[in-house]
Amino acid sequence: MEFHVVGDVMQAVVIPLAGGEEIQAEPGALLYMAGGVEMDSKMQGGLWGGLKRMVAGESLFMTHFRANGAAQVAFAAPHPGKVKQLDLAGGRTWLCQRDSFLCATGGIEIGIAFTKRFGAGLFGGEGFILERLGGSGTVFIHGGGNFVEFDLVPGQTLRVDTGCIVAFEETVQYDIQFVGGFKNALFGGEGLFLATLTGPGKCVLQTLPFSRLAGRILGLTKEGTGGVAGVGGTLRDIGNIFGRNE
Repeated sequence: MEFHVVGDVMQAVVIPLAGGEEIQAEPGALLYMAGGVEMDSKMQGGLWGGLKRMVAGESLFMTHFRANGAAQVAFAAPHPGKVKQLDLAGGRTWLCQRDSFLCATGGIEIGIAFTKRFGAGLFGGEGFILERLGGSGTVFIHGGGNFVEFDLVPGQTLRVDTGCIVAFEETVQYDIQFVGGFKNALFGGEGLFLATLTGPGKCVLQTLPFSRLAGRILGLTKEGTGGVAGVGGTLRDIGNIFGRNE
């Protein structure tokens, strides 16, 4: 499939379509469409398929864009970050964080996958359910900040902050691990657990999870705990120490 990504911080993917070609996307992801394009909302896979997508963090309905002749559609990510193409063929399946799906060709199936270990589901940051992308075709996913990619060999292990995982192939084993050490757990700032990814297979990480960005923004507001950087923020922090509310 021909496509090109525009933008740097807030990226969008632009996809040319020939007559009869179809793209499915998460509702609300559309940036624009040009030429003869028919838009239709479908509950792919029936009610059960729609409910599974809702559990995985997506919508009950998917929006389908079908071209009548030469056309073009574009989709944008909902927060600052990058857009990445995944080519699925020959039974390759990817597991993704919830809400990472942006759009895909018609042959892609979007479902759910349950984490196989209780600890991974309880402390892994993504809960017990991951998004499963299978079938044959092209998928576009998005993540916060920049992408860092690894191709793990059999037995190779990568320890990652639980919120920084975007996607990994189904052949990769996913689990969580206690950081170890009282001081590390209490003062390390990385939480009590790290995710572990064990090869073989590819994985994609994001440098700025949306939860981390939202937490930092909240910390810079009056309702947050971080105050405002600079002299003004320092003065306000001192006022908060002595019980002053501004």
